Amino acid sequence: MGRTIEIATPDGTAEAYLTGAPGSPGVLFYVDAIGLRPQIEEMADRIASWGYVVLAPHVFYRDGSAAALAPQGDLRDAGAREAFFAGGVMERVGGLTPDQSSRDATAWVTELEKHAGDGPIGVTGYCMGARLAVRTAGQLPGTVGAVGGFHGGRLVTDADDSPHLAIARSTAAYAFGHADQDASMPIEQVAALEQALQEAGREHVNEIYPGATHGYSMADTSAYDEAATERHYEVLRDLFARTL
Repeated sequence: MGRTIEIATPDGTAEAYLTGAPGSPGVLFYVDAIGLRPQIEEMADRIASWGYVVLAPHVFYRDGSAAALAPQGDLRDAGAREAFFAGGVMERVGGLTPDQSSRDATAWVTELEKHAGDGPIGVTGYCMGARLAVRTAGQLPGTVGAVGGFHGGRLVTDADDSPHLAIARSTAAYAFGHADQDASMPIEQVAALEQALQEAGREHVNEIYPGATHGYSMADTSAYDEAATERHYEVLRDLFARTL
C-alpha cells in the first residue's frame, strides 16, 4: 500500500514509510528497538486500512540506513532475537536522546501534516517507541489528540525528564497495553503511570495483557503473542475512532 520517502531533519535525512489515502486523519507510528522493516510496514498498512494516513519514520537514521540496521536472520528462531539485541541495539536506543527525538518529532509531524487532513493526529509507539509517543504528545499539545503505547519500557523513571511527566502537558487521550511480567515496565511503574493519567485528567485505557511478553505485537520475532496483538489493534482502533 505504501512507499518509502525521505524527510529532512535538523540532523540529516531520514527514511520513512508512508501509507494510506492522502487527506485522511494522520497517524505517526514510532517503531520498536528493532527498527523500520517489513513488519512495521505491515502494521502501518493495517492501521491505514482503518481510514488513516500513517507515517513510520526510521528513527535511527543517525546510525545508518534502515536496511543496514535491520536483522539479517529470522528473529523467530531460538536465540536469534536475543543475539540481535546483543549486537548494539540498546546502544542505539540509549543514543537517541530526548533532545534528538524532540527535534525529530517536529520533522515527523510536519511531514505527516503534508499528507493528512485537518485536525488532530494520532501517535502510536511500540517498545521504546511508546516513550517517544508520550513525549511527542507532551511536546505538541493541541496537535496530538491520541496516543497508543504498547509493550512500552521505562515509561516511568525517577529522572526529571521521565516520559510519564509529559502526560500533564498533553491534550491527548491514551491507550496503553503492557506485557505481563515485563521487566522494563513492572507493575509499580504501571501503577505510577495510572496515577499520572488520572492526575492529568486524561481519558485513558491502561491495561496489562496476561501472558504476553515484551515485544508481543511483533510477528517477526519469537515474542509474538497473537491474542495480545489483536487486543492491541482493537484498543488502538477504538481510540483513534473516538478521537481523530
